[in-house]
Amino acid sequence: MKIANISNRILMLGVFIFMIACGVEKDENQDDLIALLALSQTINNPSQNTNCPPASLPSDIPIANTVVSAGSTIANFNDSSKAVNGICGAGETSGSFDVYALNLTGTGSSLVLSWGGKTVKNVAGIDFVVYENAFKLSDTSDRYAFDPTVVQVSNDGTIYCGFDLSGFNGSTADSNKIGSWPGFGGLRPVLYNMVSRTFTLSQLFTSSGNGFLVGGGDGFDLDNLTDNDAQNAACNTVAKNNIQSNGFKFIKMISATAVTNPATGNGYTYPHAFTNGPDIDGVVARSVE
Repeated sequence: MKIANISNRILMLGVFIFMIACGVEKDENQDDLIALLALSQTINNPSQNTNCPPASLPSDIPIANTVVSAGSTIANFNDSSKAVNGICGAGETSGSFDVYALNLTGTGSSLVLSWGGKTVKNVAGIDFVVYENAFKLSDTSDRYAFDPTVVQVSNDGTIYCGFDLSGFNGSTADSNKIGSWPGFGGLRPVLYNMVSRTFTLSQLFTSSGNGFLVGGGDGFDLDNLTDNDAQNAACNTVAKNNIQSNGFKFIKMISATAVTNPATGNGYTYPHAFTNGPDIDGVVARSVE
């Protein structure tokens, strides 16, 4: 599980120091301190202090709502329902805790979701958005804390096709730059919060520039599926064209560390100190039927 932006802790510590310096006494002033700390946490970490996930999912947002396969063993973050109970983004510089965390390798390193039997259609532009709890490391940096995610889709639950990962450049000093991981998910912060920061479906699929979306997350276009993927030998041209023409019912998200990079024979490695892989917040499709 990625730790939320350290600026929260610095701000809270500063509040403590300020209150002590001003001679804060116990009793009612202590209540003021607690309220102030809660406010600072809410400003920087909205999903931790709202009623997110929502009591019910919005009917106009086609979120993946069914867990097909899950097996994570990450303590406190292995409740797979958190991957389908709503998007609870915490902003550009903080990560949500309402997530399902994948193992780095092994059977718990993948998660399969569906739309309860509905089909995600291939429409113009981005067709679906994957939400993870990535966050920007500082306001002046182009570096991010993220867990790269390999994304694959299928219309029968057996043959999966993925996206081109050949542009991977994460083995360099720029491995925590989004541009080093083309074709992967789990890279961009999530601004969308179904309780505290809502967007229309159209807004969620609107570009804010440089590969980012208004509501955050990572967008995928089915037109970019590849049938030249060493991880999906069964995904031939026929299978790829079938998904692009008819859509898909299942989406699989896998820790990049559990997927072999054909250039090295090892997993796609991101040099972080986290003990788990991607923290999945959910997936939203643009059009289902």
